[in-house]
Amino acid sequence: MLASDDERVCLDARPHGVVLARPLGQALALAAGGGVLLALPWPSQVPGALLVIAGALLALRSVWLWERTHLVVTTEKLFVVSGTLRRRASAVRLRSVENLELEQTFPGRLLGYGTLVAGPLEIDHVPEPRDVYRLVERLAG
Repeated sequence: MLASDDERVCLDARPHGVVLARPLGQALALAAGGGVLLALPWPSQVPGALLVIAGALLALRSVWLWERTHLVVTTEKLFVVSGTLRRRASAVRLRSVENLELEQTFPGRLLGYGTLVAGPLEIDHVPEPRDVYRLVERLAG
């Protein structure tokens, strides 16, 4: 994704781990429900096993998507890259960023994540958002 030889990566980070809370909670609920059904006699063991498998697949998919998503700040661009087989990138050139905003909810301030808005690009669940904001501001200015 680097455009020139002078461009270098200043930050490469994954979304904050809080994005995994909901899907992993759902996966745990599915697996727990499946575990209860597995403890019952024969006919209910089949749907129980299917629920446990569904929970495991949901957890695996969520972690895989999280691991394959990156926020990248270079000396020239800010972009988000996601996907495995079909890679998708959304980028904005730093010199074209006129407005840079940082939004943090109360839980975001407590847990250390926020939303960074750089022109048309809005990036959710940015880890250590104040540091990223300062980096982008310094590189854009």
